[in-house]
Amino acid sequence: MPDRLCLLTVHAHPDDEASKGAGTVARYHAEGVHTVLVCCTGGEEGDILNPAMDRPEVREHLAEIRRQELEEATKIIGYDDVVMLGYRDSGMPGTEANARPDAFANAPLGEAVARLVAVVRREKPQVMVTYPEEQREYPHPDHLRVHEISVAAFDAAGDPERYPEAGRPWVPSKLYYTLWPRRRMEEMHEKFLELGLESPLDDERLERMRLRPEEPVTTTIELTGFTDVRGDALRAHATQVDPTSPFWFGLPPEVLRTIYPFDDYFLARSRVGPAGEALSPEDGVYGHMAKEHDLFADLH
Repeated sequence: MPDRLCLLTVHAHPDDEASKGAGTVARYHAEGVHTVLVCCTGGEEGDILNPAMDRPEVREHLAEIRRQELEEATKIIGYDDVVMLGYRDSGMPGTEANARPDAFANAPLGEAVARLVAVVRREKPQVMVTYPEEQREYPHPDHLRVHEISVAAFDAAGDPERYPEAGRPWVPSKLYYTLWPRRRMEEMHEKFLELGLESPLDDERLERMRLRPEEPVTTTIELTGFTDVRGDALRAHATQVDPTSPFWFGLPPEVLRTIYPFDDYFLARSRVGPAGEALSPEDGVYGHMAKEHDLFADLH
């Protein structure tokens, strides 16, 4: 057994680590937990969403620049280690990039799982965080593949007969899915209207969001003192995030700190207790009503 707690998160592209769970990682890093990011691709197909960065020399060196942005963002968040899994951004279905043999989505599944298993066995995390299977809102091939390899690696890392070349077996205890609950979006929308500001959520998006079943939450992490981390880390991804974006930055920081200061998760697998147990959305699974408030519950 290692003498430290370790949290390992698996993300698809540079900037995903900033938009999903950044405050959680910052909090655990501040508490002394060893934090590791696995970034599966270099984000070579990312659109340049910041007009100030949309220049020929930036487009020509986008992969290198995105790696530099990732380094800056992970320093802000507090990752102790960053591991690039070594695949190329797959782009969206139907694009030229999506057909490339070096694209993450086209890599043999066993090969990609073996790479992640090697990281798990080396870093020895008790807790892994990845994406859920259900990704209808943004079904990017790389995000779907992240889910596949994370679940497979969680199951395989402790089996000495699987991927013996990837190092000595290690059994992670818990696997979580990151969530972005509807309640967070609704509270943000309502605050824009309360302040007399135009909401970035139009009627069509709100209706689509409200028709979507609310995801069950098992675990809520309180982020007081760490709510600014996400915005600061997103700004580090200057090619991908427009600093004038009303969605990310349209509300004053002091207001954003008061809107749903939590990160939510679903406990998908657990070797130290029951997994997948959550109150139903109809019971109001938000904030203090989640069953866990610590990713390392039952592990301390």
